[in-house]
Amino acid sequence: MIESGIAPFAPHRHPSAGPLLRAANVSKRFGGIAALTDVSFELRPGEIHALMGENGAGKSTLMKIVSGVYAEYEGRLELDGSTVSFASIRQAEAAGIAIIHQELNLVPELTVADNIFLGREKRIAGVVIDRKAARAAARDLLGRLGIELDPDQRVGSLRVGEQQLVEIAKALSLNARMLIMDEPTSALSLAECERLFKIVRQLAGEGVAIVYISHRLDEVTHLADRVTVFRDGRHVLTRPIGELDQDKIIAAMVGRALLSADHGDTGKRGPVVLSVRDLVLSKPHRRGWRQVLNGVGFDLHAGEVLGIGGLLGSGRSEILETLFGASGGQAEGEIRLHGSRADIRSPRDARRLGLALVTEDRKTQGLHLGASITDNVALPLVSRLSRFGIRSFAGEAALARAAVKSLAIRCSGVDQAAGTLSGGNQQKVVMGKWLGTRPKVLLLDEPTRGIDVGAKREIYDLIFRLAREEGLAIMVVSSELPELLLLSDRILVMSEGRQRGIVARADATEERIMQLAAPLAAKAAA
Repeated sequence: MIESGIAPFAPHRHPSAGPLLRAANVSKRFGGIAALTDVSFELRPGEIHALMGENGAGKSTLMKIVSGVYAEYEGRLELDGSTVSFASIRQAEAAGIAIIHQELNLVPELTVADNIFLGREKRIAGVVIDRKAARAAARDLLGRLGIELDPDQRVGSLRVGEQQLVEIAKALSLNARMLIMDEPTSALSLAECERLFKIVRQLAGEGVAIVYISHRLDEVTHLADRVTVFRDGRHVLTRPIGELDQDKIIAAMVGRALLSADHGDTGKRGPVVLSVRDLVLSKPHRRGWRQVLNGVGFDLHAGEVLGIGGLLGSGRSEILETLFGASGGQAEGEIRLHGSRADIRSPRDARRLGLALVTEDRKTQGLHLGASITDNVALPLVSRLSRFGIRSFAGEAALARAAVKSLAIRCSGVDQAAGTLSGGNQQKVVMGKWLGTRPKVLLLDEPTRGIDVGAKREIYDLIFRLAREEGLAIMVVSSELPELLLLSDRILVMSEGRQRGIVARADATEERIMQLAAPLAAKAAA
């Protein structure tokens, strides 16, 4: 028993061979829009059940009903064969149901330990929070996941991938018998994904029923026992994973087969647009300054897609942030645009010189969710569109309509709030915002994170069109190796802040990239 009074993870076992959870004929509407229509779903103890579908298919809606987020719906829920109805998340948690949402649900100002046990703190004499016990319990949970994080570290100082791991530890602290994981690996590196998969299998082996929502087909075929697919709020299929392959799953999700998005290497690279030499970045650390980039150098050509690979924390995103003047540290080295020395000290400088950055976290760094599509797309150009200090609302709306048309953004109109769009369409709005500035260099950090397979294909097509047809110079950071291999003409591989090589498309394989990205292999080769 952990001294904090919070029991170590010990899932409830259920002797029945029947389903732990059954959703029967569930429907849910938001105003006049049907999110779910007569959907049924079944989950067994110890099962890893993948729930798939495009954004807006109804996956998350059903799981929010199951976990008590939505209390009003039509249909019936059964737990252990008995009808249940949860009026709140706490009621669902008390019944042993925990959910890890795709959008992080953490308090940035609190520590890792405080977030894990928020609302369930052990108190001394019922008054003072026992922080020592909380730290010990948090350290134990993080250790079970193989996560090397300081329980006293402020969550707001962590990267997105690290925050996702804190969410997982928080869910496991609830002693759940059913765990819902909504896109849990969307911000994790390959090594972290493998570690998570081991934890998931371990929990399933101990009797925990797991609903695994993911757009990543390789994860699902690698991990799941059964797969259920929703499309347009309706149940399409449920089958054992052995009866399915990736093509069948995709066809069920989108209603058609998807061809490969690989347009090939045209071999028509233009002149060098961006040249970087000896790029170094240092950031503030508890003991002074810590070097996070050291000796990065490359040339980027017009019409080229240069991928950046490596493990989480290798320096991938920091390259893009430094080029855009948003690193938050001290940068050294030489950056040239079309042969001329570029002094980039802020995002304003970068925009003026023709750089655009689509950030990893679109919801907090790329969009104003409560604002309209028009306001978001026009934001970088408000002053340019204005006359005598007066905003040109007509000009802004025209710019937004052009972006909606060219990027095929699915919306009710340019006045629709960005936060109400699907993930894929939100990403298109972010890209439309920056493409409206007519950049010379487009920097994309995890451009398909958290979007479905159909929307991914559209983003891929857009990237290829911008590079091949319009000659834009593009850099792409991606944690998904198949995506990196698909998109890139060349791949720059990072490991522990250092550049380990640039691999041509013809020589690029997953094994080659991982050999360069792995710290031990990189050191041995150095």
